[in-house]
Amino acid sequence: MAAFSFRRFGLLALAFALLVLGSPALAAFETNATHVYITDFDTGAVLYDKAGEERIPTASMSKMMTAYVVFDQLKKGKLKLDDELTVSENAWRTGGSKMFVVLGAKIKVEDLIRGMVIQSGNDACVVLAEGIAGSTDSFIRMMNEMAPTIGLKDSHFASVDGLPDPDHYMTARDLAMLGERLIKDFPEYYHYFSEIDFTYHGIKQGNRNPLLYKNSGADGIKTGHTDEAGFGLTVSVKRQDRHIIMVATGLKSMKGRSQEAEAIVDFAFREFQNYPIVKKGDELDQAEVWLGEKPKVPLVATQDLVVSLPRSARKDMKVTVSYDGPLQAPIVAGTVVGTLTVTAPDMQPQTVPLATAGDVPVLGRMGRMTKNLEGLIWGHKS
Repeated sequence: MAAFSFRRFGLLALAFALLVLGSPALAAFETNATHVYITDFDTGAVLYDKAGEERIPTASMSKMMTAYVVFDQLKKGKLKLDDELTVSENAWRTGGSKMFVVLGAKIKVEDLIRGMVIQSGNDACVVLAEGIAGSTDSFIRMMNEMAPTIGLKDSHFASVDGLPDPDHYMTARDLAMLGERLIKDFPEYYHYFSEIDFTYHGIKQGNRNPLLYKNSGADGIKTGHTDEAGFGLTVSVKRQDRHIIMVATGLKSMKGRSQEAEAIVDFAFREFQNYPIVKKGDELDQAEVWLGEKPKVPLVATQDLVVSLPRSARKDMKVTVSYDGPLQAPIVAGTVVGTLTVTAPDMQPQTVPLATAGDVPVLGRMGRMTKNLEGLIWGHKS
């Protein structure tokens, strides 16, 4: 098993040397939110987890799932933005936050989307659900069938709008995953979550996401509130070359949600950093070759690797390269033969497969005889 050598690999050694510089310890962070989950959008790292796997009532944040199904229908061509859906009495009578649809009116899908994600209209959700699936029950089945296919591990939906129901729950982790999937899967529709206000039927309502009104880098996604759930927020924030998804729930007031969300996001950007380790194609080792026309073959990274870490954890990061060597000729370029592994406290090990960067044909008969003779004389492969 071959180990990583800084002396041999100047490029990676330099990168690692920059990482091991000392930094202050990660500051203790306290929040009034009952559940918090923060992920780095680009690396997938979990930056902070406070009860992120516990089931919670999510109120209107579950409209993100309603939106996901609607966007999926649009992308598949089963629905169009300018299609008009009819407001039923069921939709018109729906309580809670409203778009204020008019009984019997025909409303464009795009207006209903804005009414759902900007105004958080429960009535808009019902109109969309009935128009797409024929009934809210049928649409809810679509939500529950879709959820596990997009990575939601512990979510169940009993309504299209998030109104309280004992059989309606998600986790903060699943909310973060759902936000990520909305951004990645539907870039052509995600922009609705960033719009500041929407006017329908002469009634102008503002987006309830407090970070959209601040110089925070937020570009969406959704708030929620019921007496049971408290005040919550799932938010996407970009600053310079970093992008995070943050979920915070169980807060006591709109003001508290605004203040806590801003503080949590600032914490994530202040205390964590993304560190590029290798790029695809970087040479990380020269593996010895047994019975090959060349004595060694370069090993290269098969993909980029960037890790997210607390700034204080840089000094404890370890990078190793491992493979079983010497490699037996013939060798074909692109064959995966080893692994680069990055470890650090409180981080799942991150790995990148290493592949051979060239072909190495096997030696001819005389060359093999010579090598085998050397092995007999010296007692090892060379």
